[in-house]
Formats: sequence, structure tokens, C-alpha cells
Amino acid sequence: MPQAVYVLGTARTDFRRNLRKEGRALGDIIVESGRAAIDDARIAPADIGAGVVGNFAAGLFTRQLHLGAFLTAIDDALRGLPAMHVEGACASGALAVLTAAQQIMGGLHEVVLVVGAEQQKTMPPAEGADVLGAASDFAREKAPLGDFMFPKLFGRIARTYIERYGVSEEVLARVAVKNYAHARLNPLAQMRDADLTFDKARTASDSNPSVAPPLKISDCSQISDGAAALVLCSESFWKKLGRPAGVRLAGYGHTTDRLALDDKDAPDFAIARKAADQAFAMARLTPADLDGAEVHDCFSISEIIAYELLGLAPRGQGASLIESGATALPAVRDRLEIQNSKFKIQNFPVNTGGGLIGDGHPVGATGVRQVADAHAQLTDRAGARQIEGARRILTFNIGGTFTSNVVMIWERT
Repeated sequence: MPQAVYVLGTARTDFRRNLRKEGRALGDIIVESGRAAIDDARIAPADIGAGVVGNFAAGLFTRQLHLGAFLTAIDDALRGLPAMHVEGACASGALAVLTAAQQIMGGLHEVVLVVGAEQQKTMPPAEGADVLGAASDFAREKAPLGDFMFPKLFGRIARTYIERYGVSEEVLARVAVKNYAHARLNPLAQMRDADLTFDKARTASDSNPSVAPPLKISDCSQISDGAAALVLCSESFWKKLGRPAGVRLAGYGHTTDRLALDDKDAPDFAIARKAADQAFAMARLTPADLDGAEVHDCFSISEIIAYELLGLAPRGQGASLIESGATALPAVRDRLEIQNSKFKIQNFPVNTGGGLIGDGHPVGATGVRQVADAHAQLTDRAGARQIEGARRILTFNIGGTFTSNVVMIWERT
């Protein structure tokens, strides 16, 4: 990269919150999280050169757009700030991070504020599901799928995977149990007080109904209100501050596939795999050089497929990786009923804060939150979720059915 990009500060909100019940709105948490990230960075608001807001569907969920303008409410020094809103479905957050990073790499700005945010708890579930359906080819896929399009699309992906590789549906339950268990270690996770057992997760019941076979409610990410924020800066600005160590972007990949699931090569998703290949090539690293990852578990099957796309497991063996317990923090492995402890990777925690299933999925915030979690790991601030000795963490944020794909590798300096 022509100019290294560092993370100066991070912040996020509690994903359990319900903004409407609080009498607050999307703009409030954009301001709240942005201000907190600047405070965490220990710089003056006037040092911010530009701002980027990642959001998927505020115009549909809240009828509010023009979101970049909310950044000016953080501090009077930010009036006049060049700011924008970027959208790429559930990858909107990572695209906001990448947009900011590229502004720094290109020498346009030394310091850029990134906020990802979404307010989803504004309408009944079926209406909200149609809003989320805008991440698909709505005109083409809505009629055959009907309501709750995305569980059905990922249910199809899960069935294809299970039929091709002959694995048990129970591997899906293992992802859900792991991520709920990780969420219990995260004081800001939406599901931090939920206790999901393996028996409950693998069994359809009144409390855990099937929504799009083989997917059950426990296999699905949450509907959430929330925001996350970062302050990114150039290497020259970082050195000017004189701070001893930090976290920088080592490499990234960004690819886009065709919109409709029928036009993709599920479950291989070669275009998504290409994003991972790009990131590793830029960073001059391999999966063996990583210590953990934050991946996009919008549904349990997407985490299993992510293992394979990222090179953590060969094709068809993502299921074996979750069965091995390697992707769980040691503190929660006893909940997984480990079956295959001889898998090549012995310790590679994934989604240590609970992922989208356990932590929550305020859509535009997710990709930013992933980077904030990576930063926490690489600065030894993850508390009970800490990966011992972590030096490199990967983040993988997707939009749609592996349509927009952003992979970033973050490293401790």
C-alpha cells in the first residue's frame, strides 16, 4: 500500500438497545459512537479530515438519509467536513472502512472518521424482512420466495452444502452454540444473557422453530439497533503522535458478484474467495499467519462457508473445523461436544464477541464492529474474549448472498 493505515480509536453501542423505546433516532447513535471513537483516539475533532458513514437501509427503516451530515453534529469543528454515506447491503460497514482507508492511502486525508449504523426495530418482522430483501435481486427473487427472503436464500445454500458434502445438519447448531457462548462473554452483545444448548440448537421446537429448513431461529442473526465507529489515520500522522505500538491494515480484498443467488456458484462462491486471495496477496501472508477472525455469520451456514473461502479449511471441511472446536475460545469449548480434535487447526477463535448471531447485526454497523473487535484483540483490550498473543486478525463482511465481499487483515505493529 502506498500509505499505511492505522486504527487510532474505536467505539460501539450496546446492540441490545431499542432506539424507538428510548425516544432516540439513528442520527443520535451516529453522533454518540463517532464522538466516543474520537475520544478513544485521544485527538481533537479538528484533526478529522473527512468522514464516511456506512448504512444499508435507513431510508426504508426510518425514512432518514443524508447520513454523512450527522457527523457535523459531533463537534462544531466538524462543520464543513467532507462526508459521505456508502451502501453495499450488509457489507456497508466494511465498505465504509475501505473507503476511508483508500482516502488515506491516496493521500487525500490524514485522518478519517468512520461510523457504521442501522436502526431496524421500527416495523413488524415481515415488513423488516422485505427491507432486508433489498439486498437480493428483489424484482426477480421476491415472487418465488415470498416473505422472509434471506432465511430462504441461505436455507437453499445450506441444503446445497449439506447435500454436496454429506454432512449433518447438526454442524449448523454448533456454530450457533459457539457464537451464543461467545456473546455471554461480551457485555455489549444483544444475546449476552441467552443460554443456547447444543440440544436446543439442533432440535426444531416451539421455542426454536424451523424458518427455512435446515435453518432454525437459532441459526439466524439478530434484528438490531446499533452503531460502531473508528478513527483511521495515515502512518505519518501516527508517527507524529509518537505512540509506541498500534494496529494497521496489512491488506484487503473487495469483490462483487452477480446479484441473484441462481447466478452464483453456491456453495463455492469463487468471487468471494477471490477477495480473500487479494487480501492475503497484498499482506504477503497466508491463513497460517493469522490468530483469529471476525466473519459474517448472518446465518450459521455462512460461517462454515467462510472457513473454506478464507482458506481455514479445504472445501467441504468447514463442517469438520467447527466440529473440532478450534474456532471456539477455550473457555466455551465444553459446550460444543467436540467430535474431531485432530483437525489441522487447533486454535483459531472466530467471532469471539458472538458474531452476528450472538452479538447482533445492526446491518450498517457490522463491518465496522468487526474491525473494532479486531482492534480490541490486537491491543489486548478484549477482556474475557481475548485471544492470547494475537498479532493478526482477519475481518470478512459480506452483502447479500456473498454478492459484496470485503476481506481485511489487521496486524499489531
